[in-house]
Amino acid sequence: MPETKSQPPHDRPWETGWAPDTSRAPGTRRLYLAAALAVATIVACVTAISMTDSPPDAVAKSAPPSDGGTIPGLAGYASPSDTTTLPPKGKSGLATSEETTSAPRQQGSAPSPAPDPTSKSPSAKPSSSPPKVAIKWRSVNSVNYPDRYWHVSGGYVKLDPVRGPESREDSTFKLVKGLANSSCYSFATHDGKYLRHRSFVLVADRGDGSSLFKQDATFCSRPSSVYGAVMLESVNYPGRFLRHRNFQLKLDPYQHSELYRADSAFQLVDGLA
Repeated sequence: MPETKSQPPHDRPWETGWAPDTSRAPGTRRLYLAAALAVATIVACVTAISMTDSPPDAVAKSAPPSDGGTIPGLAGYASPSDTTTLPPKGKSGLATSEETTSAPRQQGSAPSPAPDPTSKSPSAKPSSSPPKVAIKWRSVNSVNYPDRYWHVSGGYVKLDPVRGPESREDSTFKLVKGLANSSCYSFATHDGKYLRHRSFVLVADRGDGSSLFKQDATFCSRPSSVYGAVMLESVNYPGRFLRHRNFQLKLDPYQHSELYRADSAFQLVDGLA
């Protein structure tokens, strides 16, 4: 181990010849460091006070103009924005088609009133004739006898097979709104007659304008147990349906039998004539 050289005792300088350095005051280096630290602290305090006393505009101007951030050490002073935020262009999820197509309304002006559907435009001219309704010519065939159709013969409506052109014309009817109930149907012939029940037998008769005739000539469509077929119920005799029996069309009360459901099931197809 290296030997430790002991210093001569300081309490007997007359024996060892050692004497203290009297050229500088004791602790001078520490005083220099303390003075430098005090000066730095004073400079920092003066800088902070001067920045705090500056007006907001001066602080805002000193902030970087590029990102609009805050001054380091002063988080409460943000650079004010000079631009106004605008909504993105395009149709938003809450906008309606009227908002995107209508012209912008001036501020303070009253909204345009909604158009009255009952009012007539002064420039509109009244129609000289009512709108034309498409005429539906139909033929009716039986479900359990698909080769037979309703056919007017001798004033009665029967279930006959198709024959010549005259037979086809007598088996084609104009389907119109019900004379007694617009939600039901009436059947008109080529010569202007209507199919009606009389004594519960279906016949072709010319209308007399009476309420009884209109009710006898109106039939309402009801669902059938056969897919694609309908049953035709009388308006003035609810519970009675048109059915064929011995190939004669009649109005019979409903029966819970397979034969009745088959005889009363009909299909409306395109007109034969």
